Formats: sequence, C-alpha cells, structure tokens
Amino acid sequence: MSSFRPDHELHQRRRGRNIGMLAVLLGFVALVFMLTVVKVQNGGKVEAFDHTARPSLTVPEGQK
Repeated sequence: MSSFRPDHELHQRRRGRNIGMLAVLLGFVALVFMLTVVKVQNGGKVEAFDHTARPSLTVPEGQK
C-alpha cells in the first residue's frame, strides 16, 4: 500500500496565502452585511438613483 508524500514547502506557503485571502474576503463580506443590516434597521429612506425627479428632494416654492 502506498503512502502519500508530504506536501512540498511551496504548497504549504500557497495554502497559508489562500487561508489569509479567505479571511480577508470573509471579513469584507461580513462588513458589507453588517452595514446593510444597520442601514435597514435604521429605517432610512431607500431611494435608488433612477434619473427621474424625486419629490422628496425638491424644495417647495417659497422655502429657500
């Protein structure tokens, strides 16, 4: 029965970098998720930029 050869030093370094990149990406996803949760919980107006006039942004006449 043959046994597996131990990983080469290059593979060990690559695995370490891959795990580091995984941690960075997971941290970024967690940050975006938490910012989204906070924005939704605050209940602020969610208005998309759709190239149309929005009444909520216009100032009524005489109030400048």
